[in-house]
Amino acid sequence: MSTRTGGARILTAAAMAALLALFVAACGTTSDDSTSASSGGSESGTVGLLLPESKTTRYEAFDHPYFEQDLKEKCPDCTLEYANADQDAAQQQSQAESMLTKGVDVLVLDPVDGEAAEAIVNKAKSQDVPVISYDRLASGPVDYYVSFDNEKVGQLQGQALLDALDEAGTTDSGDVVMINGAPTDPNAAQFKKGAESVLDGQVTIGKEFDTPDWSPDKAQSEMQSAITEIGADKIVGVYSANDGMATGISAAMKSAGMTPPPPLTGQDAELSAIQRLLSGDQTMTVYKAIGPEAEAAAGMAVALIQGEDYPDASDSVNNGTADVPSQLLEPVVVTADNVNDTVVKDGFYTTKEICTPQYAADCKKYGIE
Repeated sequence: MSTRTGGARILTAAAMAALLALFVAACGTTSDDSTSASSGGSESGTVGLLLPESKTTRYEAFDHPYFEQDLKEKCPDCTLEYANADQDAAQQQSQAESMLTKGVDVLVLDPVDGEAAEAIVNKAKSQDVPVISYDRLASGPVDYYVSFDNEKVGQLQGQALLDALDEAGTTDSGDVVMINGAPTDPNAAQFKKGAESVLDGQVTIGKEFDTPDWSPDKAQSEMQSAITEIGADKIVGVYSANDGMATGISAAMKSAGMTPPPPLTGQDAELSAIQRLLSGDQTMTVYKAIGPEAEAAAGMAVALIQGEDYPDASDSVNNGTADVPSQLLEPVVVTADNVNDTVVKDGFYTTKEICTPQYAADCKKYGIE
């Protein structure tokens, strides 16, 4: 009897083991786990975010916090490694290598130098880490790219400048100064190309500069040089590729007594530029909604971590290596007349931030209260 009882216990244990195995197998084929297994993805991972500089206020004030927030919303268990290169391509490569050593799963790269960044991209790919080019396009086998239509940005700037000259009746009465962005930034070349497609044959370019590091100080020096060479009374308009440089350019024109100043362009919708629009010291800026751009980059990163395709990369941009699946967002022209309907409406700035005591009367003039 005791032998049979012992045998029954052995059979029962075996049966229980079999049932447990069946239960585990069944759990392994739930719809969520099946999808994850088939896509090769996971529920979490580490994303490395590499931004290029801090002289332009957008990166620390908007891009970094927006991206961090969007990543957390889309993937609560994901973690973020962050670094800003302060316009140093070698430092950015060192930062990327450090992140790769730490084992990041995806790199989101806004390159200081698009061509030099190919070394970062190749290093990442050698470790099977996908790369998203953010805002500026890097060379090499990039997986995704999110930015704005940069030639269109330049076209909008050029057209706004041309319209302002036509309105003032000064198109044929003097020279335009062009102060372009950093020659190492691939976006700067696209802005320039777009602007020139509008301005060529329509205005006289008296002086043109490519400004290292997008430096406001260097832009101010360049503008001072142009004023000395051309003459303050002969300059009818200034193309500035972004708002940071427009700050320096505006200061140079004020120092030279150019009041009221000639039309001046910009880009990035920096707070100081919005205030200059209202005071009449700048003609326009280009508002590139950073929130949607950061959200798209976070979506791309999470899709790559989870082994899925990102559905909104319906555009394609060639970076010299391949046609990169891309999402290109629409830039918007901002003038004093539509500040309320753009940066204020979107919550980019509050009226309190814009309408400091110095600009209270200007705000009232344009109905910003």
